[in-house]
Amino acid sequence: MHQSATCRSAFWGRSPSAPYLYIAVGFVLTGIVPFERLNVPDPIAVGIDAAGIGWLSPLIKLGIVFGLTSVILVMLLAQPRIFRAMAHDGLLPQAAARIHPRFHTPHVSTLVSGAVVAVLAGILPIGLVGELVSIGTLFAFAVVSIGTLALRMMDPALPRPFKAPAIWLVAPLGAATSIFLMFGLPLDTWLRLAVWLLIGLLIYFAYGAKHSRLAQAG
Repeated sequence: MHQSATCRSAFWGRSPSAPYLYIAVGFVLTGIVPFERLNVPDPIAVGIDAAGIGWLSPLIKLGIVFGLTSVILVMLLAQPRIFRAMAHDGLLPQAAARIHPRFHTPHVSTLVSGAVVAVLAGILPIGLVGELVSIGTLFAFAVVSIGTLALRMMDPALPRPFKAPAIWLVAPLGAATSIFLMFGLPLDTWLRLAVWLLIGLLIYFAYGAKHSRLAQAG
């Protein structure tokens, strides 16, 4: 749904309590308006109008715009640093880890990721972008949940500054919930995920597997 990507982006990136706020807003909205009427880009504004305080709708939309802008900015700042960490581990070319001498930021990764995001945002419909973001995020959640549990079994002595509580319950439930939500997305979104996953695997086996620090150390 259109509003799912919008609301998640607006609320989830703000603080650790943001998911609970999102759930609370969802409960309130479905109590005001039937859920089938909320499959729109601005569900909160629809709920405000239904409650009879339509004058608040422009302020709500303005707040959502500000929220989305801040979340997008944080993501655009974080992605180049992820690429830098991957390059530092040998999974990407060293150019991705290059630091600007004046600004001390990974400028090559920033320019590349920013250009790709700008092009995709300009040519793809917002609904398609929302579905891609949703399935990519859920897939990442599922992989992290399974990988965390696998590492706990395969390498229990690995130094862990932080341990996930009740991992034998949290990890399977996290993976199962993410996969369950993924099945709610259309088939073409799954096909696009498969294409992106194939591209990532090609990069890994063509470059990362040979140049990674783990491979060289072994």
